Formats: sequence, C-alpha cells, structure tokens
Amino acid sequence: MPKPDLDHLATIAAAGDIGALNVLLVTVRPEVLRVCARLLPNREDAEEACQDTLLAVARGLPRFEGRSAFRTWMYRLAMNRARSAYRRSGPAGPTAGADGLADVADPRRVSVVATTRLDLIDALARLRPELAEAVALCDVLGLSYAEIAVLHHVPEGTVKSRIHQARRELRKLLTA
Repeated sequence: MPKPDLDHLATIAAAGDIGALNVLLVTVRPEVLRVCARLLPNREDAEEACQDTLLAVARGLPRFEGRSAFRTWMYRLAMNRARSAYRRSGPAGPTAGADGLADVADPRRVSVVATTRLDLIDALARLRPELAEAVALCDVLGLSYAEIAVLHHVPEGTVKSRIHQARRELRKLLTA
C-alpha cells in the first residue's frame, strides 16, 4: 500500500475532515515516536512527548500555513514537545520541592548522555529554523540529503549548505 501524501492529507484534515485527521495521526505516529525516542532518555517520556505532539498537530493543523512541508512542521512540534518533556521530568525523573513544584534536576545525578541531549536541543533552538530542521532531520533522524530536499522543497545543494552551516554553529554553541 503506498504511503499517503501527508501534505494533501493535512490540507484535507485542516479543512475539518475528521476521517483525514485520524488517518494523518495514525500515519505519522511512528515517525513522531521515533523523533521523541531519539531525543529522550526513556520510553515513557518519548510516548508522552509523542502524544503531546499528536495533540498539538490536531489542534494546530487549522493554523498550519504550509510555508514548509507538513512533515517539517510536525518534526519541529515533536522536537519542541520532546524538549518540554525532558525539562519536566529530567533524566532522573521529577523531584518535588516543598511547594509541590518540580525542582531543577541535580547536575550530580544527570547522566552525561542526557545532559548532552538537552544541550543539543537547546542549541538547536538557537539556530535559524531552516538550519535546525535540516541538521536534525539528517543527524538525529537519519534522513538523506535528497529526502530533506524533497521535504523542504529546496535543491539538495541547499540542504548540504544548511547542514554544514548548522553543524558549524552547533559546534560553537556546544563547545562554548
């Protein structure tokens, strides 16, 4: 069975077709979960971020302007939800203070891998969106330059340039 055209399906769903929305959400769920699982230290957090992302897609679809491919917009939502899930739970889980609110994670208990993931997410948020999306799609999700070019509707050379520039800027941000 061929994969549905997500951009077309998103357009139909945005117009109010509940059936199209259901098909869209079921179709993209595995991709969203994969994004979240790559960025978060445990499965439960990834599942939560995935559900948050799917809810954000459903709620935000009527406002999706189509300036980028639907998949690109969805990846950005997933990355933002993963970052929020990480900040809420931290690598060691939330710890409640006397007021019942979660404290900041204790750096002595934060794993190096988890800290690196959070640093990467923060650094990606500081890049121009087109750079952050290109490098995340390539280095985090493993998409090829050609696949990214199709998603962004740009030539493959532009994708290569964006990824090169993003890696250079990330290197500066992560080693500062």
